[in-house]
Amino acid sequence: MDPRRMAAEFDKRPLLVFWEVTRACPLACRHCRADAILKPLPGELSTWEAKAFLEQLVDFGRPPPELIVTGGDPLMRLDLMEILDYAKELGIPTSLAPAVSKNLFEALPELRGRIKSASISLDGLKEVHEELRGVPGVFDSTIEAIKALMGAGIRVQVNTVVWRKSFPQLPDVFKLIYDLGVRVWEVFFLIETGRAVKALDISPQEYEDAVQFLVDASRYGVQIRTVEAPFYRRAKIQRASGLSYTSPAYEKLVARLRELMGEPKKPLDPTVVPTRDGHGIIFVAYDGTVYPSGFLPYPLGNVRKESIVRIYREHPLLVKMRRGEFGGRCGVCEYKDVCGGSRARAFAAFKDPLAEDPACVYTPKGRGNI
Repeated sequence: MDPRRMAAEFDKRPLLVFWEVTRACPLACRHCRADAILKPLPGELSTWEAKAFLEQLVDFGRPPPELIVTGGDPLMRLDLMEILDYAKELGIPTSLAPAVSKNLFEALPELRGRIKSASISLDGLKEVHEELRGVPGVFDSTIEAIKALMGAGIRVQVNTVVWRKSFPQLPDVFKLIYDLGVRVWEVFFLIETGRAVKALDISPQEYEDAVQFLVDASRYGVQIRTVEAPFYRRAKIQRASGLSYTSPAYEKLVARLRELMGEPKKPLDPTVVPTRDGHGIIFVAYDGTVYPSGFLPYPLGNVRKESIVRIYREHPLLVKMRRGEFGGRCGVCEYKDVCGGSRARAFAAFKDPLAEDPACVYTPKGRGNI
């Protein structure tokens, strides 16, 4: 579908609804958006309220948006299977983002047939991944979890956080997940929220190096998406039009990629899906509060009091986001319809969700008009 037609569809309904069913989690990740804890917080949606929320999603029309059940660790909700069953009964396609713990392995037989896919986090090679996740041995458990889910017939997406120590390992992580048979890689870029701190992050130039590297990696038959780095789409479009890119760090990443994978066998696919915070994406917290995304702590309403359909379609901030009413470079950029910058990073940096994205190094052609 043409990106402009997709954007028009996103005015009516999101592509993805992320639902944080709980903040309880057995892990202690250094970058955790939710600042998760071991026990559930007071105020979680009850089973009845959870089902009422699922019914709201049907009101977006057919087909309903895909529901991503996340946390914390969603498997720490005792009624999770009942919730998944009701979503299936309503015809809502549902995916799960569990933490890697004994809960996942114990629940695996029950998950088969209830979810369409699962996302598993792998944030570097063994030492780096375990440093970020805060649990010794979790790397081996993660590899085991990926194999177990795929063996159960559940499609697996691997999520990777780009942070200071994982940045140089990106080619090796790609090779690892490729060899495991994973063909969907979602690459997250840090936002200073929850437990994530600036010391973990990379520089704006390294952001550009990373997304340009991902353009090259996409030519090996793996679907690559980014979270909070929508300028990956700008990079894809530029490269597909024949524009080259070079930098020492990028060249090192690509050289390692080709050493591990050989020459790419597929042409560059310029197709993009122009989602961003509040535009094709919406997030519902454990207590029903609605946010543009899980990384943008700007409350829009609560599904206990108001339909998510009305919040998504009518909230003034979301309307401005979808219209591209941005400040700074993002507001005049010729790629704002397919990119638009990270609204979460703009908020973290400037306390304004409509400001420019400070991590993007691109100077738009309209910059002289500011």
